[in-house]
Amino acid sequence: MKWAVFLDRDGTINEEAQYLDEPARLRLLPRVAEAIRLLNQAGVPVILVTNQAGVGRGYFPESAVNAIHRELARRLAAQGAHLDAIYYCPHHPDEGCDCRKPKPGMLLQAAKEHSLDLTRSFVVGDKVSDLEAGWRVGCRMVLVLTGYGAEAREAFQHLDFQPHYVAADLWEAVQWILTQEAHL
Repeated sequence: MKWAVFLDRDGTINEEAQYLDEPARLRLLPRVAEAIRLLNQAGVPVILVTNQAGVGRGYFPESAVNAIHRELARRLAAQGAHLDAIYYCPHHPDEGCDCRKPKPGMLLQAAKEHSLDLTRSFVVGDKVSDLEAGWRVGCRMVLVLTGYGAEAREAFQHLDFQPHYVAADLWEAVQWILTQEAHL
């Protein structure tokens, strides 16, 4: 079974926009496309996993999420990069679904659909919930200091689990991940 890199969206790939609701507001963080392209070139599946509670809260329809993901794919493709799959949770936080991070439902679904070994995979995100989803299924966890990363770094001081690596951004995270491949 192969391994993959699971990426959070808001605050990890693009600027945190608090309920990103239209493609025109999408702003990629620096060197994101180059980082994803490196994973693509290494043959590593890159899978987006994102909570989109704005749908469940009624702030915007699922069609807005899909339009943003099409724009994200277009911008990445323009720089020679791509995501292998996209999973999102549209539920309200109070719904108790199995897909909303920190629950690992999206990771488990992706592992099943793409024959992935989660214990050899990585989760990269800017929030405790991103990394907790990975921790629950044995992924290696990388905290990026973009988005809410600085706040999350402080929160980890009080938790039972810690990121395996803390990176300034996705570019640095990918550099570290690719050095870990030999040890998997």
